[in-house]
Amino acid sequence: MVDIKIIRADTASRACCVATAEGVAGEGDLTISKLSATLIIADHTGVPDTMRGMGVAGALVGRLVSDARAAGQRIVPLCPFVLAQAQRHKADWADVIQW
Repeated sequence: MVDIKIIRADTASRACCVATAEGVAGEGDLTISKLSATLIIADHTGVPDTMRGMGVAGALVGRLVSDARAAGQRIVPLCPFVLAQAQRHKADWADVIQW
């Protein structure tokens, strides 16, 4: 199992979560647009080929959901990967996904 580290950087209107794994080249990322203090859009999730199959994209979405839950925000899942994960976890994430 690879240890995945995720760092989040925020501006007033955007945020980006960047994932790295020790000994693995590349970075995965998930970008966010902030519509308001309580509503955000998950725009894009990307993982390089060097990180595929390691659970990096899932870890990024997990971080998105936990951050949104802690901040009292709802997520509009525009990114196809985030949308697929939201549909898969519909009951568990009902409090944070804006359909």
